[in-house]
Formats: sequence, structure tokens, C-alpha cells
Amino acid sequence: MSIPPDASPADTAALRRQRLHWLGSLAAAARSRQRLAALCICLSGALLIGQAAAIAWLIQAVLVQHRPLASAVPVLVALLAVLVLRALLGSATQAAAGEVADTARLALRERVYRRLLARGPLWLRQQRTGKLGELMLTHADAVENYYAGYQPVRIEVVVVPLLIVLAVAWTDWVVALILVFTAPLVPFFMMLVGWGAEAAGRAQLGELARMSGHFADRIKGLGLLRLYGRGEAELDGVAAAAEGVRERTMKVLRIAFLSSTVLEFFASISVAMVALYFGLSYLGLMSLHAQVPTLGVGMFCLLLAPEFYAPLRRLAAHYHDRANALAAAAEVERLLGELPAAEAAVDAPAAAPRAPELLEQHAPPVQVRDLVLRPVGARHDVIQGLSFQIEPGQRLALVGPSGSGKSTLLEALAGWLPPQSGSIVLRPGMDVGYAGQRPYLFHGSIADNLRLADPGATDAHLRAVAEAAQVMRFAEALPDGLDTVIGERGVGLSGGEARRIGLARLLLRDPQLLLLDEPTAFLDPDTEADLLRTLAAFARGRAVVIATHSEVAMRWADTRLTLTAGGTALATEASP
Repeated sequence: MSIPPDASPADTAALRRQRLHWLGSLAAAARSRQRLAALCICLSGALLIGQAAAIAWLIQAVLVQHRPLASAVPVLVALLAVLVLRALLGSATQAAAGEVADTARLALRERVYRRLLARGPLWLRQQRTGKLGELMLTHADAVENYYAGYQPVRIEVVVVPLLIVLAVAWTDWVVALILVFTAPLVPFFMMLVGWGAEAAGRAQLGELARMSGHFADRIKGLGLLRLYGRGEAELDGVAAAAEGVRERTMKVLRIAFLSSTVLEFFASISVAMVALYFGLSYLGLMSLHAQVPTLGVGMFCLLLAPEFYAPLRRLAAHYHDRANALAAAAEVERLLGELPAAEAAVDAPAAAPRAPELLEQHAPPVQVRDLVLRPVGARHDVIQGLSFQIEPGQRLALVGPSGSGKSTLLEALAGWLPPQSGSIVLRPGMDVGYAGQRPYLFHGSIADNLRLADPGATDAHLRAVAEAAQVMRFAEALPDGLDTVIGERGVGLSGGEARRIGLARLLLRDPQLLLLDEPTAFLDPDTEADLLRTLAAFARGRAVVIATHSEVAMRWADTRLTLTAGGTALATEASP
């Protein structure tokens, strides 16, 4: 969950540590590449000392001691080698850090996707898909910048400044003291700015998620908005959402520019103090040593002084990546209710206890005992004290008025909705298939949507289930038959046609228990009769539960289970 407004500093720090630990676990599979990046960036920093020493020696030897240029050739070659090696190490650091970032981003998307699968379709129906989509887009990008930018510099800022201070102290202890006493100013201001940056980043990600959800919802309902003349009016809502993102983004940028300015100011003051010390020493106005430092010593210290603060400045620049990553983790936690762990697995579809082993061999495929069901978000139960069983090959019709709980019962049998009390016992190995009233169809061909159930299905098998579900009755009239491309959510098809595709997809999966919600709705009598006839042949030997208002479908079933609107009275009877 996100940090509450009245959270204590200790709670806030604990939540931050928890999220940092979670962020660190995302790159667990790339620890070796992470160590390689840290090693390369530290070696590059160590070579920087040798580079400064070579430049300082050349200035002292050529300009002060007037040595011949030939004697400087080995040092020039060494300097060139150091420059080339540092360039290679920089490339290796970026490559390794990029691989770590890719691993972390993929891990985030996998964990979020698994958690969304575990939440189930009933929970997803209550969410805005635009917001959930941002978890795998903008939030994953924030984690990528955290690993590609902040993490390597975090190691560098611990090792390289320490090496520079030791090297400078060996040549001039005064400069080392200046560096040591001014260095804490940078982390102090980074800490102050970091708190504001994290809060601003969280607000920006939240605003971006809201805008994405708002825009995605309007795109999906564009036809309805145009039908009611609200198309132009919704532009104001989109503009307001975009303005909110702009304001939040500008606030983040203001914090970033302010922090960079402050840190650059203190780093420049510190380097100026080193330059002032040497200037006064060379002019004879300050004498803290037995003798004036040589020009080579002065150049060595002046070259390293900016480099001492460079990792700190880079850390400050990438500190916003850390803040954005923490904000992304907070948003993931807020939207999903938790930070998904690596071992998180998709919940098993059967949310009911199993019967004792000795009874399972002879038990019917499904046993329902004292079942009490309540739809997601509802305040009252729609089914109370329901008990029945389904035998192999039985065709059970769920009948009753709208709101009596027929669809809710099917969702519970499918394992989507846990009971309030009672149990649903499935025989071990029972494969359950569900075809709802609003089957989701993806943008693509009809055949592609069918093959979701069995990607390796042959064309002949595909056509057979399409014939059984009466899909070919309308597909043959389409330009490309089953290869005709349809829009997202079945745009271009009628409601009945979409349901028949959903039914054909279920038949292609070939489950042992078929759960069908109004499969014959919106069909003409001839098509309904043909569908029920082919369905009876296709489902021979399998149990079928069908929720329906159709008298024809009720007669097709061999048993009826009648549910009342109050959810208290029910009865089972044989179909006439």
C-alpha cells in the first residue's frame, strides 16, 4: 500500500526499505552482470587517478623541468592506454547495466502479470485497464532507469571518491581536508531533495495512470460518446487529464533543476577553494607546508578535485531515478494491494475443497453442498444453502429470473468466485470450461481467436468446432471466412455471433465440464435448434451446465435447477 498521510517517519522509512528490497529482488537473475558493472565503473575511477598523475607529470616535466619530449613518450603512451581502457570500461559498464535493467523490467512485468492473473477476471472487471497497463509501461521504465542509471553510480560514489581522497592526501593533506569537509554537503542536500522528488514522482505516476485510464475508457466508448453527442465535450476531460500530467511533470522537473543547481553550486565552491589555496600558496600569501607545492602537485589536485565531486553530482542526477522507482513501487503496491513476489504463482482455478480420497473414485464430477454465493461488490447473497450434484453426461439447465444468481453460480463452478460458505467439490482431474455472455475477442482473425484454446489445432479441427458452434453459418459469408479479421471485443460481429465464437473456442479446448451462460441468446429458432443439436453430439459423455431463459434450451437439458430472485428457494426437476 502507499504511504498514508499520517504515517510516522519510522513507518515511512520501513516502507521505503521494503520497496527498495523489492526493487533489488527484481534483478536477482542478473547479479553477475550487476557486479561486473560495479567492477568496471570502479576500475575506471581508479584509472582516473593514473590519468591525472600522467597529465600532471607531463606538465611538471615539460614546462617546469624542461625535459626533452622524447623522455615523455612512455608517459604519453601510458596516458593514451589509460584513455582507451577507460572508454572500454565505460562501454562495458553501460552494456552490463543495460542488461541488468532489462532483466529487472522483464521481472516487474512478469510479476505484475502473474498477480493480475491470480486476481482473476471478476477483480479485473472492476479495474481501469489503462491504469493497470501503466504498471507494465511507465512503471517498468522507471525501474529500468533505476538500474541503468542510479545503481552503477551508487557503487561508484562509495569507491571512487575514497580513492581520490587517499591519492590527494598522499600529495597534499590540505586539499584532502577540503574535500573531506565539503563532501557531506552533497548527500545532505540530496536527502532533502530526494524526499520531495519521491513524493512528486509518485504524484506524477498516479496522474499519468489516471490519464491513461481515462483516455483508454474514452477510446473504448467512442462510438457511444458520438451517438449521444458527447465526443467534443469529452475533449475537455482529456485536456484536463493532460494538464494534470503536465503540472505534475513540471513539478518534478523543477525539483530536479533546483537540486542540480544547489549541488553544482556547492561542488563549484569546493573546487574553487582548492584553486584558491594553491593560488595563494604560489603567490606566497599562504604557507601551510615547509615548501610551496610544485606545479605538478597543484595540477594533480586540481584535476582530481572536480572528479571527486563528479560521482556525487552523477548520483544526485540519478537520485531522481531512485525516487521514481520508489514511486513506481508504491503505485504497484497501491493498485495490486501488495508488491508481487518472485514466487507468486497463478492461483489454482478450483477454489473448493476436495472430497475424501475413498469417495472420489465413485463420486459424481461435481458436488455442491450448502452453497452461499455473493457477487463481487454486492452486499447481499444471491444464492443460499444450495446443494446439488452433476452426473457424467448430465445436461443441467439453470433457470430463473434475471438476478437470481445463474451467472454467479457458473462463475463459482468455474472457480472464479469463492463461496461465502459451503463447498464446490470437483472430481480430481476434472477440466472445466466456461463460455460467458460477453466472451472477450481480441483484434485478429476469427481463427486466431479460436486458437487461443489450442494453438496447435489443425484447420480441420478448427472448422469442426466452428461448425458445431454454428460459427460457419455466418463465417462463410465473410470475405475471408475464418481468416476474417475482427476488431477488439468482437467489433464487426453481432452479440450472438460473438457468443458462438466463444462457444467454439470452448469446444476446441474439449473440457469435461461445460459451463454455458446464455449460449442461444439472440439466435433465431433455426440456428438455436441446430446449435443445440450439434452441441448434444459434441458434448456426449460430458457434463453440461447451461444458464438460459430459452424454453427450447430448457427442454434440451435433462434436468432443471430453478433459482428464485430471493436466493432462498430452489428446486431441481427433470425436464419434460
